[in-house]
Amino acid sequence: MPELPEVEVVRRGLEQWVSGRTVAGVEVLHPRAVRRHLGGGTDFAARLRGHRIGTARRRGKYLWLPLEDGGSAVLGHLGMSGQLLVQPEAAADEKHLRIRIRFEDDLGTELRFVDQRTFGGLSLHDTTPDGLPDAIAHIARDPLDPDFGDAAFHTALRLRRTTIKRALLDQSLISGVGNIYADEALWRARLHYDRPTAGLTRPRSAELLGHVRDVMNAALAVGGTSFDSLYVNVNGESGYFDRSLDAYGREDEPCRRCGTAMRRRPWMNRSSYFCPRCQRPPRPPRSLPRVAS
Repeated sequence: MPELPEVEVVRRGLEQWVSGRTVAGVEVLHPRAVRRHLGGGTDFAARLRGHRIGTARRRGKYLWLPLEDGGSAVLGHLGMSGQLLVQPEAAADEKHLRIRIRFEDDLGTELRFVDQRTFGGLSLHDTTPDGLPDAIAHIARDPLDPDFGDAAFHTALRLRRTTIKRALLDQSLISGVGNIYADEALWRARLHYDRPTAGLTRPRSAELLGHVRDVMNAALAVGGTSFDSLYVNVNGESGYFDRSLDAYGREDEPCRRCGTAMRRRPWMNRSSYFCPRCQRPPRPPRSLPRVAS
């Protein structure tokens, strides 16, 4: 699933090309693309028709399009291969086109949801007083949100009694960080992914947050990270941050800091990439001495 930088790139494109336009009609071409909408495809299309779309918003890895009459929003879930593309109305349909949204103006473009693996989708939800779709009301603020609480994050880390990478991927604690940017931030902070959070000092957690923000802003500047053609912006363009990665995907390549060969370890059905010299694993807990019977 795309992480915060990739989703933010898509949000900015939607803000430019879709926000402020009124929906003329919706075609749902595959039922799985609206499976999170309880009313199904026909209801989804009918409830969107005639509504003006507000400013595209994002929290963490989730983005949505508020409807300007208030009280509801279209939540976009990109999954592993979802794409929100602004295309000329006359352009040929993509092979994996799932949803088409047309507009009442004469700009000549439409919004298309394309999804090869059909893990993603669009759905309509009521919104909370803060304007969040109710389906993601439990998602924490992300580190680029000006209202993100650094002190509260540090306190939560100390109380979770978990390991640092697990904490970074916990979307109820800090949203938007996935496997790629967690490995990148941990490499920059010289922290092993299995480091317990309970012993993390306030200066160290502040330093880690700084690296999380730095790596995400650097990725945003070049359009995010694209390892294949599945992640693109609304104009179908790939990002280039994969060329600047220091940790993720660099198994057996020299660490850019010390020259030691980078390693990869299986981790929670994913992989963790790290430098064994710069990011030393935590010491195992000391076993208690055996008492003679």
